Amino acid sequence: MLYFSKIKIISIILLTLIISFFTFSNFFKFGENDFQRNINLGLDLQGGSYLLLEVDNKPIINQKLQTKLIEIKKAVKENNFIITNISLKDEIIVLETNDDLEKVIKFFDDDKSEINPYYPQFKSHQFDITNIENKINLKFSEYGLVLIKNATLDQAIEIVRRRVDDLGTNEPNIVKRGNDRILVELPGLDDPDRIKSLLGKTANLTFQFVSQSIEETFGNEKLVYEDNPDRSETVSKRIILSGENLIDAKPSMNNQTNETVVVFNLDRVGSKKFGKATSKGVGRQLAIILDNKIISAPTISEAIIGGSGQITGDFTFQTATDLALLLRSGALPAPLNIIEERTVGPDLGKDSIKAGILSLIIGFILVVMFMIYKYKLFGLIANLALITNLILLIGILSIFEATLTLPGIAGIILTVGMAVDANVLIFERIKEEIKIEKNKLVAFDSGYTKSRTTILDANITTLIAAVILFFMGSGPVKGFSVTLGVGILTTLFTVYFIARLFTSLYIIKNKNKEIRI
Repeated sequence: MLYFSKIKIISIILLTLIISFFTFSNFFKFGENDFQRNINLGLDLQGGSYLLLEVDNKPIINQKLQTKLIEIKKAVKENNFIITNISLKDEIIVLETNDDLEKVIKFFDDDKSEINPYYPQFKSHQFDITNIENKINLKFSEYGLVLIKNATLDQAIEIVRRRVDDLGTNEPNIVKRGNDRILVELPGLDDPDRIKSLLGKTANLTFQFVSQSIEETFGNEKLVYEDNPDRSETVSKRIILSGENLIDAKPSMNNQTNETVVVFNLDRVGSKKFGKATSKGVGRQLAIILDNKIISAPTISEAIIGGSGQITGDFTFQTATDLALLLRSGALPAPLNIIEERTVGPDLGKDSIKAGILSLIIGFILVVMFMIYKYKLFGLIANLALITNLILLIGILSIFEATLTLPGIAGIILTVGMAVDANVLIFERIKEEIKIEKNKLVAFDSGYTKSRTTILDANITTLIAAVILFFMGSGPVKGFSVTLGVGILTTLFTVYFIARLFTSLYIIKNKNKEIRI
């Protein structure tokens, strides 16, 4: 029936007011309110940077092959195979043998092999095996490569996300693109060169002793300084400590030298290793190396056993902050190459917002005028429900701090049209009921009840499409689907609670008068 209980009326008013509060918090600041929520503007509205990164999988593939090579040598020795030579060439492990060739191949091709695991669900081994001139070649299968690339990409996305989050960028969008690319959208970023520098660094930190010999040998290598490529040191290839043992890093000031430094803390295993190495290396230089470039090479004056230390260099506070950020987020599993970049200026975003708002205002005014012309007083009620619908839509988006994009504005404009569509169906049905029913209360109630199925069917099918767009789409498509989906829910609420409430109040008050619709 059209009757609304007092509890129901109070509940509708309270819910509307609460959500409206979050809507107006976008335009007015209500003190230092912890409940203040705002809609975030997307890259196309407030400007920012768009980067498409590609993971260079070659180093990680070679690293995996090197590890597998060690495993194969150990397995060959345990099974007493006569192998004359094992080598790695062009991402292929080559085994030369004088043993029974079929026996060796069967060992690697066995479904229960630990060296070359078999994946029943994909009907594939990790390595493909070929026999050419008594040489057994092991090469990553297609699925073996997919496993490596997916694992590397997932790890790289996590590291990229940590670095971006540490920058404090508002609502970044970081998603996969294929099996070796990462899309990074950073709305409102005012320093794109800095983020490019941070994302382009692998951040592989190692501590290695400077060699007493200046010549490169099997156990030594020559590395240049990051701030001065003309200067170099010969360092031992033996890694004393790596960034994996780092648990925290932050910029600081050295009160004695008045220099900016990076202070780091190590985990328990790292503290033990570092303490042992510095105890034995008093008087020696310890090179601090980032991505194969020396940051600094201080001389150890005493053992460092507290699990903490500092990295010195020609740092500004900004460069020290960036280095600490890189060390905290961890090393990338593989290098990232920037293959596409775009910068959207805020002026373009302002023009888009103005165009979107203008479209919304024009559409809103035309809809309001049509409803008043067609349905008179009930058109006003429908328009009031429409205004409430927009307020609730923006309020819900604000509660979840959603990101509004240009397609999202299009979704809001579409909601305006769909919102009055439900009222049109109801009013037209009421007209039909009035012709056959003298009691106005019954006629209006029947109009709302009998049109419900049609309205729900239309809106639920659209909501299903919005949900599919959200899960299958990406970027702008998701923004459109979110506003469209939320708009459908607020439309149903305003039609069956707000508009129906005002209609019922008017009909009950004027039930003995002639009512035209």
